[in-house]
Amino acid sequence: MTLRLDIGEQGFDAAFAAFLAARRGDAADVAADVAAILSGVNDNGDAALADYTRRFDGFELTAETLRVMAEELEAATVSCEMETLEALSLAASRITDFHCRQLPKDLDYEDKEGIRLGGSWRPIPAVGIYVPGGTAAYPSSVLMNAIPAKVAGVPRLVMAVPAPGGEIDPLVLAAARMSGIEEIYRIGGAQAIGALAYGTETIVGVDKIVGPGNAYVAEAKRQVFGIVGIDMIAGPSEILVVSDGASKPAWVAADLLSQCEHDTAAQAILITDDRDFAGAVEKAVEDILRNLPRGEIARRSWRDNGCVITVETLDDALALIDMIAPEHLELALDGDAADALAEKVGNAGAVFLGRFAPEALGDYVAGPNHVLPTARSARFSSGLGVLDFMKRTSLIGCDGDGLAAVGPAAVALAKAEGLDAHALSLELRLKERGGK
Repeated sequence: MTLRLDIGEQGFDAAFAAFLAARRGDAADVAADVAAILSGVNDNGDAALADYTRRFDGFELTAETLRVMAEELEAATVSCEMETLEALSLAASRITDFHCRQLPKDLDYEDKEGIRLGGSWRPIPAVGIYVPGGTAAYPSSVLMNAIPAKVAGVPRLVMAVPAPGGEIDPLVLAAARMSGIEEIYRIGGAQAIGALAYGTETIVGVDKIVGPGNAYVAEAKRQVFGIVGIDMIAGPSEILVVSDGASKPAWVAADLLSQCEHDTAAQAILITDDRDFAGAVEKAVEDILRNLPRGEIARRSWRDNGCVITVETLDDALALIDMIAPEHLELALDGDAADALAEKVGNAGAVFLGRFAPEALGDYVAGPNHVLPTARSARFSSGLGVLDFMKRTSLIGCDGDGLAAVGPAAVALAKAEGLDAHALSLELRLKERGGK
């Protein structure tokens, strides 16, 4: 049964803390299995990919069929409905426009001592994008991962996507083609992460891996971090809706279920200052679940991980929001009230303002990235963006006068740390220009 909490009831703090601490998803430890798969790929390359694909995805894979060819991309695109392709194109254009505004500027200046300082931004040379392909296909995930990389100027984008039975959803391939991805491999799971990280006879390894996946994919990304960069360890999706009693219960119920239908481990939370409204939303959830195609998944998620919290005033919600640090935060309130509350929120992956801005808008066509921090990691991290596909290099230039101005302080610090060669490298230059 979905958890109900009331901030005014005795024991609320302990119950809320227990709710936050509860572990969602499969508690099974997959680390050892993932380590074995990664080792197999590292040792045996393409042969290991073929073996794991046969075992896990049920089809025969060879070095010749590993890569998705250009004609397959074109055929997949032609097979898609035009209306869907147009929607995908709209999404791509909006995502591109938003992320272009994130491009950083190089820094180059001379300080008062005459020392030149700055930093230059460069794209990561090669990025691997993992796209889920199990219980559902996510062309939107292709756009959200690939477009910021393209905007950043990444010269080589590589996509790995599972192909159960050898088949890849045509719309996923169409999204890849639309995003400018030309190098695509029909592999999934931990073995795909291993191939992207280590490389094989056919696949040249990359420098960073992004994209969500199941527990095996997440653990594989964790284990290869350091060999390559990663975006984040993504957990089950989550949404927190804050609403007063003026919202339509069915709207809020649908918003909650929009995350529940992803996964039985997903989480949906409602915070409201209206107890009657809370009950109306719960009833609306049950009404929608009766006809929802992914209703069984959503029902289990709502039953096992959902929560309805009633507060005295919406100001009481602020501390709860920041402790939950939700992936998605909907402020289903009138415009001014939503803005006022949003200004005070410290921890959230994305904030949706007003009654006409459901989370699903952000999943597809709004423009900001839908790859967001989960499992309370919005306390210290951000959603995917252009900077995740770039690296900054510092620039330091100095002539004799500049060194004379600040070098003695550097010598003093080097000696204080017991690093005499550091000090010597400075002192030799200072003496050369007559320094003491």
